Amino acid sequence: MMLFELVAVGTSLGGLNALTVLLSALPADFPLPVVLAPHRGKDRYPSLANCLAERTKRAIEEPDDKAPIIPGRVYMAPADYHLLIDNNCLALSTEAPVRHSRPSIDVLLQSAGEYYGNKVVAVILTGSSDDGALGARTIEERGGLVIIQDPQEAEAGALPKCALLATKRARVMPLSEIAPYLVSLCSMQT
Repeated sequence: MMLFELVAVGTSLGGLNALTVLLSALPADFPLPVVLAPHRGKDRYPSLANCLAERTKRAIEEPDDKAPIIPGRVYMAPADYHLLIDNNCLALSTEAPVRHSRPSIDVLLQSAGEYYGNKVVAVILTGSSDDGALGARTIEERGGLVIIQDPQEAEAGALPKCALLATKRARVMPLSEIAPYLVSLCSMQT
């Protein structure tokens, strides 16, 4: 039985490098779906998923609205859309930006926390805003696990610092240790 059912990842400034490290270190048979909400506007980084796929040798999907969440897949919020979890599906929204961002990390994490409760792992990586802190708190309050990249080593430490201040039990670790830790969580669950 799996204790966790989803990994939700938020990042901003420096995110391409951080996501490359994280996804490259996850084995091809990593069983949990991974949902990414990197800050990106409609005109900035339109081919981020392709770039990340080339760097990591993993398929990165930009889902359509109401796409089912499939174990082992990696999904990325399309440019200029919020990505939410809705009844074990991925939902897209063009509602107003949150903290000047669409996609918003908070929107993804809060919806993941509401749907999955204690079965979600949030990963907060490098970034220059506080978007993600409220979502991390939501996941923690619902009994989920929050992992935060060590702000001291992050390319931009504001996002990890804000998430750390918003949570009480988050695990802080170097970027290089996050993927192995996620793998160990899954191996403990089987």
